[in-house]
Amino acid sequence: MAEILAIKPAAVDGPVAARLDKGVLRLTLANPPANALSLAVMAALTTELERAKADKAVRVIVLSAAGKVFCAGHDLKEMTARRADADRGKAFFAETFAACATLMQAIVRHPLPVIAEVDGLATAAGLQLVASCDLAIASHEATFCTPGVNIGLFCSTPMVALSRNVSRKHAMEMLLTGETIDAATAKEFGLVNRVVPREYLNQIVTKYAQTIASKSSLVVKTGKEAFYAQAEMVLADAYAYTGRIMVENMLARDAEEGIGAFINKRKPEWTDE
Repeated sequence: MAEILAIKPAAVDGPVAARLDKGVLRLTLANPPANALSLAVMAALTTELERAKADKAVRVIVLSAAGKVFCAGHDLKEMTARRADADRGKAFFAETFAACATLMQAIVRHPLPVIAEVDGLATAAGLQLVASCDLAIASHEATFCTPGVNIGLFCSTPMVALSRNVSRKHAMEMLLTGETIDAATAKEFGLVNRVVPREYLNQIVTKYAQTIASKSSLVVKTGKEAFYAQAEMVLADAYAYTGRIMVENMLARDAEEGIGAFINKRKPEWTDE
């Protein structure tokens, strides 16, 4: 039976529900209808991501959402209410965007792979959440946009994750028009990996997650960290860095076991060392 983990005493009462099953930790945004990234939601997600680092039973993380909207971005009602502050909300706005940056970087820098399971609308910081994940699988009904330009607030922070996943022209098209794209276009742009029927979305995401969970967690951690690190380097530095990583990886017990198993045509037995 799957183990139920809770951010609050009762997971269904909190903004994020956590469920661990066969090495896959599913974190579900559970504050519909908008599943907005309020400070409380971002804090809950960040806490769960940090907690997962210390739990050896967790091997892959899936981010999903309850309801018809994956995530509508920042909680604009929460932010607007703070315009009544003496500083017109400046300190709160800074706190909100800093918390968002912390969350997005926690996903990218997390030692475990993070998969977005997207059904419904992912807009602004919600799209940023999808783009920050290592993989993203969407239903045919999923839609995506960065509509800030339509309401006088350019999606500058979502732009960071978006521009690191799609071409510059596609990123600027979304940012400047604010128009919504469908799942097929999101796949064409490179924002998501696959588009599948809604009724099979959970099943397919789980299959991806369990496939990754069956690998050596040491090797996956090494590869994810190296991927993002080399992407920020010039070509020569990237090769020098990844060469060192390959040497260290070759010396790991799991590399010795995996190569030996391949040569001897048997299934490897990982120790995650």
